[in-house]
Amino acid sequence: MANKTLTRMDLAEAVHAEVGLSRNDSAELVESILTHVSDALVRGETVKISSFGTFSVREKAARVGRNPKTGEEVPIHPRRVLTFRPSHLMKDRVAAGNREG
Repeated sequence: MANKTLTRMDLAEAVHAEVGLSRNDSAELVESILTHVSDALVRGETVKISSFGTFSVREKAARVGRNPKTGEEVPIHPRRVLTFRPSHLMKDRVAAGNREG
């Protein structure tokens, strides 16, 4: 399996190649989309991208954790966490990619 990371510039280059926008316009478009998605998540909204998946923010309550090394109890403060649930189509595409290797 290739050990490659998809970056913002890779996305902008793909938009440039597929749509034909200039490289600057493509980069601005990708940046604008990512800003809209992250702003919605900061506001606590759910972001659903059809055939891809759903990003949502979950509130986690305070609890008592334990340091595995020392066994000492440590309070874990309440926090917001980002979750992603892939669509069934995405799950199927990834699974099919596993079989092709």
